Amino acid sequence: MTRNKKIWIYLCVVVLLLVGGAGMYVVQQNRFAMVEQAVQIDSPAGQLTGTLVLPKESSASGKLGLVLFIHGDGPINASHDDGYKPLWERLASLGYASLSLDKRGIGGSAGDWLDQSIDDRVEEAREAIAWARKQPGIDPDRIGVWGASQAGWVIPKLAGKEPLAFSILVSPAINWLRQGAYHTRQQMLKDGRSEVEIAAEEAANNGVRQLLAGKASYEDYLAAVTEDDPMTRERWTFVSKNYLSDAGPDLRQFNSPVLLLLGEQDIHVDWQETERVYRKRIKPELLTVAVLPEAEHSMLSRKTADSSLRALMISLFAPRKITVPGYMDQIEDFLKKSYSGSPFPAGNP
Repeated sequence: MTRNKKIWIYLCVVVLLLVGGAGMYVVQQNRFAMVEQAVQIDSPAGQLTGTLVLPKESSASGKLGLVLFIHGDGPINASHDDGYKPLWERLASLGYASLSLDKRGIGGSAGDWLDQSIDDRVEEAREAIAWARKQPGIDPDRIGVWGASQAGWVIPKLAGKEPLAFSILVSPAINWLRQGAYHTRQQMLKDGRSEVEIAAEEAANNGVRQLLAGKASYEDYLAAVTEDDPMTRERWTFVSKNYLSDAGPDLRQFNSPVLLLLGEQDIHVDWQETERVYRKRIKPELLTVAVLPEAEHSMLSRKTADSSLRALMISLFAPRKITVPGYMDQIEDFLKKSYSGSPFPAGNP
């Protein structure tokens, strides 16, 4: 065997070992200390499917608290493409189960999430809570919710209908229309667009709002807009049902501890408005607010959110570090405080 051939074989072996070692590392990093169970929930609007996550070790008391996950916008499956798993694992380590459902039309859930109103989503959450209360290992008095973004319109309404033990809200907006206007401006500024261009886009969006207010058909919308990528018919239906959403009046319905998590780098939601309205409408003894300086809308850092490659590499090699430092610590501290003789009230109305 020639020397060059030996070197080539050696290099191939080294590469294979490196690739194999990296693969094993990725697999190990994406093994989470929890038990996942597929669930099916019967519903008047059709079956809902999802995942119930339990700690590996049984609870000393025999009963677990439960966190119901309520998604933001988009076609989201139960695990949010595994994005929820680091938080599920942390919650499991604290003795909490997690319950998360596929949105309608996703996975095995019947229907179409784009055909739902906010009130429909509230009723869906109530059905999930009713199911959870019947599970023998769940403490029915320690069922709370975690929700992101669009869930900020669902959870305050839910709090007026269910005795939630606690609520964790991540980057919620207050008013649908103001949120849309804020996001448009901030995204265009980030993209380096001029004030003239921003004004033109805002004028076009105001025209769409007038169509919505006039209950225009989808055909009327298509005839009126000039954008290259208009909403689909399904999206138009969804927006038509929900564009008047405003969380402000419903915030007074909270009667148990609330954790509000906001990111200073959020260009989707005006976090300062959200904080101001939450502080005004929710009893101060119930509300904990944490503003994370490096976080954007999804509790990622801006540099991670702006780089698909960086986000992918972190999710593969260090999934527990995908969110900004302090995010999951805030949730852990909040839950521990809620049930440790803290100044929080008992929680149920």
